[in-house]
Amino acid sequence: MSDTIASASHTAALARFGHALSDPTRVGVLLALRAEPAYPSDLAERLGVSRQVMSNQLACLRGCGLVESVPDGRRASYRLADGHLAAALDELLRVTLVVEPGCCAGETCTCA
Repeated sequence: MSDTIASASHTAALARFGHALSDPTRVGVLLALRAEPAYPSDLAERLGVSRQVMSNQLACLRGCGLVESVPDGRRASYRLADGHLAAALDELLRVTLVVEPGCCAGETCTCA
């Protein structure tokens, strides 16, 4: 893979994925949808956020191309936009990060 150079679209896709993973609520949504589609109200209840917050986070994830809505009568459920996302999230959960003790604590990150 060393001879493969990341294209601008690859870079943009991973940047969108990174943005999605930068918020705990969005991560919770992605992890919940890994198992099965869900309604926004159920996701909000499960994650302990308001419906408005959930609506905003789902809009962000839709904009990133990670989730899609599925009409269901007058309601819509959400699912991961691509089946590979579930496997990618599973792999990320297997990664063990070695972090400096003072890095990424709270709002300030000394990694950059």
